[in-house]
Parts: sequence; structure tokens; C-alpha cells
Amino acid sequence: MLIKEFRVVLPISVDEYQVGQLYAVAEASKNETGGGEGVEVLKNEPYEKDGEKGQYTHKIYHLQSKVPAFVRMLAPASALSIHEKAWNAYPYCRTILTNEYMKDNFMIKIETWHKPDLGTQDNVHCLDLDTWKKVDVVYIDVADRSQVDSKDYKQEEDPALFKSVKTGRGPLGPDWKKELPTKTDCPHMCAYKLVTVKFKWWGLQNKIENFIQKQEKRLFTNFHRQLFCWIDKWVDLSMDDIRRMEEETRKELDEMREKDPVKGMVAVED
Repeated sequence: MLIKEFRVVLPISVDEYQVGQLYAVAEASKNETGGGEGVEVLKNEPYEKDGEKGQYTHKIYHLQSKVPAFVRMLAPASALSIHEKAWNAYPYCRTILTNEYMKDNFMIKIETWHKPDLGTQDNVHCLDLDTWKKVDVVYIDVADRSQVDSKDYKQEEDPALFKSVKTGRGPLGPDWKKELPTKTDCPHMCAYKLVTVKFKWWGLQNKIENFIQKQEKRLFTNFHRQLFCWIDKWVDLSMDDIRRMEEETRKELDEMREKDPVKGMVAVED
């Protein structure tokens, strides 16, 4: 089992992030779907349990072309689907990904606290001290191009170049996080994302667990760069707007996945 905590600071408020995150997730889902692959939304509904209240979602990610080649060689095609169950009790969120083929031998758990700070709090997830000592803390700077794979870079999604018309925020310079406390007109927050990965497969465990954590960092980096650069698209939306958009996206995803694998294919990156 490998545990890391990723800290992502953004020049937006905790309340703004709730809308921006859901908007960006819906958009990213459409970009990753087509030709029989992509995201299938099974449930998206309110929940309340043990004093926790929020939105529950259950999705299936069909990932045949997304996993490493050596995994595709070892696992049957039916195993290359991931179930994602998420409990969004914002500002706390919990997501668990599993695979029916590997059962208890595979699990990715992502727990996130969204705090109105600059990523300076330690152990916000209240782990026991022995576990916390083993956690590798990784800071993600959305404006640092060196943290972005060259094949992922998009000029229109570069916070170091983008300036918001509606909010006036950006572009983010090299010292943007140090300058935030001096800007009374610019809020800030940090997403503390604790990622626990378990992949029990003899001879592959360390390799796959490290690969998954590397991919999570890549995902978080690209996602939050997009989220900030899309701010003018979502900053005026309400939660009601988001729920309507999610339902429209669910229907659109179902249609896209059912298209012909060639004619209906949406480009996806390896």
C-alpha cells in the first residue's frame, strides 16, 4: 500500500471551487468518452448517512486503451473497467475506485479536504502519527510548467498566461502564492488530496502502485490548471445550474459511448 498527500493551492475561494470542480469534472468526462469507452454514470443522487450529507455518484470508467500495455496482456478485457463511488460532502469528499476482477486486491481511495489556506496544515486528515510519518507530501504548483508533461501542455490552459475577464485573476507569476496574502481582492484555498493505493499482484505491486500515484499527480495537475483557466465559464453558475449540466452530460456520455468505435471515436491520449 502506498500513500501520498497532494496539495493544490488555487487563487479561488472554497465556495467557488465547489462549482468549478463539478463543472470541470463534467467537461473532462466528455473529453474522455467515445467509441465504447469512457465514463458511464450509474447514479448521481443526494445521500445522508451517519451525520454526513452530500451527493453520491457511482460511475464506471471503461479504460481498455488507458492502462499500461503489460497490464492489458495480463488481464482480460472484462477486467479493464473501474468502478468509482464518490461521496461529496463538501468541503470534505471521499472517492473509492475498485475493480470487480481484482476484488480486495485493488483499491484507490482519494480523500480531500478543501481549506481556505495556502497548504500549510499538516495531517488535516487526522491520520495516526505512525501512518502520517510514512506519507509523502507532494506540492503541485498549477502555474509551474515544469510540472506538466510536454504532451499534456496546452497554451490556452496555462495559468501563467491566462487572465480571467470576469474576475481579473491571473496570469500567475513565479511568486504568485507568496503574493496572495497581500491581495485583498483575491481569495485562495488548498485542496489536500490524500491518495491511498493498493494493488496486490505478485511481482507487480510496487511498479503499479508507483505508476498509479504518478498518474494521480498528472491528473491533479492538468485538472486544476484547466479548472482555473475555465473560471470565466463557471464562476457565474449556481449549484442548480451544475446539477442540470450533470444530467445533460450523463445523457450525452451514454450516447457517445454507444457510437461506432471508429465513426464515433473521441480522441483520447495514451
